[in-house]
Amino acid sequence: METPLTPVVFHILLAMADGEKHGYAIMKHVEEHSGQAMGPGTIYGSIQRMAEAGLVRESTRSGKGRRRLYEVTAAGRVALRAEARRIDHVADLARARGLVPGRDRA
Repeated sequence: METPLTPVVFHILLAMADGEKHGYAIMKHVEEHSGQAMGPGTIYGSIQRMAEAGLVRESTRSGKGRRRLYEVTAAGRVALRAEARRIDHVADLARARGLVPGRDRA
């Protein structure tokens, strides 16, 4: 999957950036940080497509009687970093045009 990532894919990867999570925790994180309500169909459908693209995988810690845990793959981390850099660049352009308040950049 190439950048730009869709907002849903970006937020799902961002939700899992600090470790594996189950689908409900991913859904809640995405809703909280994106301001968009995401239903199970959106989250699980996206996770399935992301797994097919090699961005995420089911964790080896998932087991019988437990919720399925998902984790970001190395390719998913590369895509997440690339998209974060792209978004940062776009935000810099918007700041330079006075569209949003600026901040000092090191």
